[in-house]
Amino acid sequence: MTKAQRRVGLFGGTFDPVHTAHVALARAALNAFDLDEVRWIPTGQPWQKGWTITDAVHREAMVRLAIEGEPRFKLDRIEIERSGPSYTLDTVKALVAAEPATEWVLIIGQDQYAGLHTWRDWPVLLGLVTLAVANRPGPVRQPDPEVQRFAHKAVPLPMLDVSSTAIRDDVAAAQDITQLVPPAVARYIESHGLYGKHQAQTPSPIRS
Repeated sequence: MTKAQRRVGLFGGTFDPVHTAHVALARAALNAFDLDEVRWIPTGQPWQKGWTITDAVHREAMVRLAIEGEPRFKLDRIEIERSGPSYTLDTVKALVAAEPATEWVLIIGQDQYAGLHTWRDWPVLLGLVTLAVANRPGPVRQPDPEVQRFAHKAVPLPMLDVSSTAIRDDVAAAQDITQLVPPAVARYIESHGLYGKHQAQTPSPIRS
């Protein structure tokens, strides 16, 4: 088998907003798998209906601010530019077709891993990527037994109790979030008036 010319991590999500745990996971994967780069892929339109997320222009801008200073972090607009619901399989198929010599490493969190059996054609997806799962200390939700049959690699992470939902609620309650998001992201949220009271308690959709 021909050795892949490049190894690229794929890190997708709503990033509403992007926070310090996202950055820590991407950096840990970058180092653990000796990746040439990590591509951050903000979700365009989540496939679940009923969730309200911030406009893509803001989520993209916040990711750009969060990844500044790390040349191996790249933002990819593939899902923002594609119409219709964002399915990870569609994204991976497009990237594989465009860059067939690249090894793709799909980076996901424990919650995403636990819900992976609900993703569209997940066995096909796992046949196209190397799966990297955040391995945080403490109790975690377990994936479906069928998912566990597929090999994956753990990405060791420190315990970081950070979530986008909690950050939105903190902003709505006028709480300080400067320790939860990169400084430039905190300034962006404040300057654009994001996450007012009407947006509190809006969960992020599960990525598919």
